[in-house]
Amino acid sequence: MSTFIQQLPALIGVVVGALGSYLAITRGDAARFRREQTARWEERRLAVYADYARSLKKSVTLAYRLAAHLGNDPHPHPMPPEEAAPHLAEATDARDPAGEALLMLGSPDVVARAREWVVVVMDMEAFLRARTVAPETWSAMLERQRTARERYYAAVRRDLALPPGHSGEWQLPPAQSS
Repeated sequence: MSTFIQQLPALIGVVVGALGSYLAITRGDAARFRREQTARWEERRLAVYADYARSLKKSVTLAYRLAAHLGNDPHPHPMPPEEAAPHLAEATDARDPAGEALLMLGSPDVVARAREWVVVVMDMEAFLRARTVAPETWSAMLERQRTARERYYAAVRRDLALPPGHSGEWQLPPAQSS
């Protein structure tokens, strides 16, 4: 029995070492799993945020073209209302699933900013459906839309811990006359 008692501290050391290794590996695996899961959800949220922005931007681009036909916007490719109607309906239909995904995965701040943006876009669409010709009013709506879009992107960047980005406002050179 004395041989066993002499080896008992070494045996206890092996058991404690094995237990410690097991706990360290288990904790490391759990931490790695949480990090990977967080990264996957962030990637999914980024995809949802980008899809929503794309769907709204499609509506905005169509609105620019329709507004140009009515004389409210200088867009170089005007589109008559009859041609724009099916495209606008398609863009509106595409917004719904993108909006639902946003509601499911988006942070409350991003969802609130998305709502602000879509309300402005809906106002623009209503303005154009009425076939209003008022370039000053249209210009003010465009500014509201740009501000709402910028606030949406800023909220997305905050939510995903991204650095600040560009405002998206491009200064174009004045048109040259021939």
